[in-house]
Amino acid sequence: MELRTSKRSQARIRIAMQGPSGAGKTYSSLLLANGLTGNWSKIAVIDTENQSADLYANLGQYNVLSIGAPHTPEKYVEAIQICEKAGMEVIIIDSISHEWETLLDIQSNMPGNSFTNWAKITPRHNALINKILSSSAHVIATVRSKQDYVLTDKNGKMVPEKVGMKGVQRDGLEYDFTIVFDVNIKHQASASKDRTGMFVDKPEFQISPATGKQILEWCQSGHKFESDPMKSLTDQLMEGMDFLEAIQSCQNLDELYKLYNSNPSLQDLYKEEFITRKGQIRINQTFRQNGTAAH
Repeated sequence: MELRTSKRSQARIRIAMQGPSGAGKTYSSLLLANGLTGNWSKIAVIDTENQSADLYANLGQYNVLSIGAPHTPEKYVEAIQICEKAGMEVIIIDSISHEWETLLDIQSNMPGNSFTNWAKITPRHNALINKILSSSAHVIATVRSKQDYVLTDKNGKMVPEKVGMKGVQRDGLEYDFTIVFDVNIKHQASASKDRTGMFVDKPEFQISPATGKQILEWCQSGHKFESDPMKSLTDQLMEGMDFLEAIQSCQNLDELYKLYNSNPSLQDLYKEEFITRKGQIRINQTFRQNGTAAH
């Protein structure tokens, strides 16, 4: 155990690359990863897509770790740990959708009460998310998406209407990532969520190594805490509030993620505190939801 001075260069990004089959999620992720590290040998792809990662071996000598079915969260966690021990600087999870589909299948085949069964499944999923958030490497996770529809009333008839793409993962996954890129079938990307502020409301573009370099510069820039959405917490920090107290003051996951992503120079130093507070908030949310349901 060693106390050290925080370093901006140790900040790590979490990116979700979401799109339909054939959109180029793997290819875009590899280009992005190359921009983040500049060294193909420091990139690892955790492949669940039947060796699809090897299709782009012409790009450079990156590493591939294949995991087969069943795609349990425990396998993903183990794969991330192997990549970390090997000194990988960027880990691409291709794709994280298989994990959620596996958990859905497990839950649907469990006997007994569905609500009770989810209480057993959710901690397994959360363990993977916590591993992604606490990883020593940059993490890019690809998410398969499919067209989502809603029924609307048109001239007295209920007809399906397209409302956009829905990722094959647990609802709310986007809260766990700093950036969510949506990649369409024309290989054009846009940011449906962006805590860096660099890509929000920007025209569609093709992801390249330059995109990764831009994100890396943001990671190392030590952006200051944004004040508008969390003015009271910012005021407390300006008044000399300890950073640990700031973590404990976060009342929901959005506040916690904002604090985390707005202070990249402190992420590693307070990694365990962020993970602990995240678990506390989720427990409190579950308790409130169950209490509401009981009443």
